[in-house]
Amino acid sequence: MQKDFPTLDRFDRSIVKVLAEDGRISVADLARKIGLSKSPTQARLKRLEADGIITGYRAMLDPIRLGLDHVAFVEVRLADTREKALAEFNAAVRKVAEIEQAHMIASNFDYLLKIRTGSMSEYRAVLAEKVSSLPHVASTSTFVAMEAVKETGMLGALNSTG
Repeated sequence: MQKDFPTLDRFDRSIVKVLAEDGRISVADLARKIGLSKSPTQARLKRLEADGIITGYRAMLDPIRLGLDHVAFVEVRLADTREKALAEFNAAVRKVAEIEQAHMIASNFDYLLKIRTGSMSEYRAVLAEKVSSLPHVASTSTFVAMEAVKETGMLGALNSTG
């Protein structure tokens, strides 16, 4: 199953890299940084948005200053891994605000969830009331993070792709 991905030239990649660092940059400043005039930069930006490369813009929040400094990684094993069960689990996970990330894993468990809360007691409530009641959950194992050593988002990967 091959997907069609638009080809990005060096200007497109430059736009994406700059926006990953500063999503509020003006088009004029963006054009100056990538070495194009404003009109072609604006056209490329609109095309990148239309092609789904740029999916939106948002503020980066500091979870620690917001009182959300408890991070737990949770291994989830499902009782049923047929497509219908996976789809039901995926849909339910998307509705749980405390789940920051959810990844299907090729391992002896099925999913790895990153859950962020304000405290261990809040996490225990999320685990008991939300995660454990997700469709088809057979068991969970929790790993509590003591410190985030690196959290850069996609910027690091973008910088290594040319």
